[in-house]
Formats: sequence, structure tokens, C-alpha cells
Amino acid sequence: MAKITYIAFNGTVYDIEAREGTTVMENAVRNSVPGIEAECGGACACATCHVYVDPDWVAATGEPQPMEEDMLDFAQDVQPNSRLSCQIRVTAALDGLIVRIPESQG
Repeated sequence: MAKITYIAFNGTVYDIEAREGTTVMENAVRNSVPGIEAECGGACACATCHVYVDPDWVAATGEPQPMEEDMLDFAQDVQPNSRLSCQIRVTAALDGLIVRIPESQG
């Protein structure tokens, strides 16, 4: 299990224990973390699971693949540390990961 901290736009913190092999998006949805809409269910076909990866974790989560980069074009307020949470697979190396949820997903 890896601990993931989700920080909502209003500052509310959600600490979730996530199973390895799942995605950051799946764990947010499963635990009713507000702000992650995940309209496509994790198929990398929308941008409604957009998160900002904490700067200390950008290297550990890796770079977005071309398909994810294309979908990020549809997200609002994209930043250099923007990722789609459906594309971040939980591993032991991500224990302690911190992501912030943008004000809007649409």
C-alpha cells in the first residue's frame, strides 16, 4: 500500500491508502475525493481527472505520454506539473505522493 495525499482546491486534505497497481484516479473515485470527475473512467479520453503533482514528486511520477499530453490540452489551468491522475500508476515508490486538485475540471 502507498499513501497518497490529495489536496482539494479549498485546502481540504484527503489521505488515502492505495493498492499498488491501481491509479491515482481510481483511488480518488473509490474514496469520494471531490474534484476528480473521471468522466471517461480512466481511458485517457478526457481531462476530468487533472491534478497538479507536488514538485517533489514530479520525477517519481514520470513524464506524460503523448496521448496524455494531447488530453491535457483540454484541461483548464495546465501547469508544468499537470498530469491526468488516470495515467499515474501507484507503486511502492509513490508512497507519500501529494497531488493537488485544480479549482475546475471542465
